[in-house]
Amino acid sequence: MKSTDIAELSKLSIPGKILLVEDIWDSISKEESGIPVPESHKAELDRRAASPGKLLSLEELKARIEKRRE
Repeated sequence: MKSTDIAELSKLSIPGKILLVEDIWDSISKEESGIPVPESHKAELDRRAASPGKLLSLEELKARIEKRRE
């Protein structure tokens, strides 16, 4: 189905379209089993959770960005 298939959609304002998309997204997100998560993604999440690495302070991040600009 395309948005052009429903004539009323073209009549909605942009805020109205955004609200409609939010409603659709909310209905999709309630169906947890609707979209399967590949085992490779689960394994990657587990790997990252087990070894989160070093977090940077804001100052360290800014310094790295500035260094790359040089």
